[in-house]
Amino acid sequence: MNPKDILEKYKNGEIDLTEALEHFPDRGIEEMGFATIDTDRQRRTGLPEVIYASGKTVEQVKMIAERMHQNGINVLATRVTQEMADAVKTVIPDAEYNELAKTVSYRRTGEIESRGYIAIVAAGTSDMPVAEEAAVTARFLGNRVETIYDVGVAGIHRLFNKLEIIRNARVIIVVAGMEGALTSVVGGLVHKPVIGVPTSIGYGANFQGLSALLAMLNSCASGVSVVNIDNGFGAACQASLINQL
Repeated sequence: MNPKDILEKYKNGEIDLTEALEHFPDRGIEEMGFATIDTDRQRRTGLPEVIYASGKTVEQVKMIAERMHQNGINVLATRVTQEMADAVKTVIPDAEYNELAKTVSYRRTGEIESRGYIAIVAAGTSDMPVAEEAAVTARFLGNRVETIYDVGVAGIHRLFNKLEIIRNARVIIVVAGMEGALTSVVGGLVHKPVIGVPTSIGYGANFQGLSALLAMLNSCASGVSVVNIDNGFGAACQASLINQL
């Protein structure tokens, strides 16, 4: 039966709404009024629907997470507050809150799906919130992750002490604020894809991450790509797609 005939039958009262909808394929959309969940995103793109919590109310975040959970979708929310995380845990008790990363997540399976691992390298301890967002996201997406923190150019010998771990990764995320130089340094030492994440950490001339962003975009190291300022989530998504090729 073609869609036109189905709609005609519904219009004439020959079938009810439930029966009419059964003839249509799942559109991959879960309507909530204030939000529309993309339930087909994982199959279509290889990356699941994720909640960006900033700007949403506590109740909205909780309701979206609950609906995703009911639909069998693994739940990850970024930029969450403690209050939001507490609300999500009332409907998903096993959800995990990472205070540093500002994420709350629930993954039905703990199995790691990738063979290689993603190395996440942070220049300074102050860059760790962004690096942790990347780490939580990458693990949520089924990747093994190795984190190497506080190895910036102000003490470059610290990086060389961890170079073997970095070089053995399939893809490397480099998180750096200030002048953002660490991304170019790592890019010149490895033969793997490097994803730079500029952070808003730094004094005034850092311009809330703009200096680091421009430095990474102007990197003379080959094989370096760059995501937006403080976008650990985006870097992890790109790294996951590369790692799981």
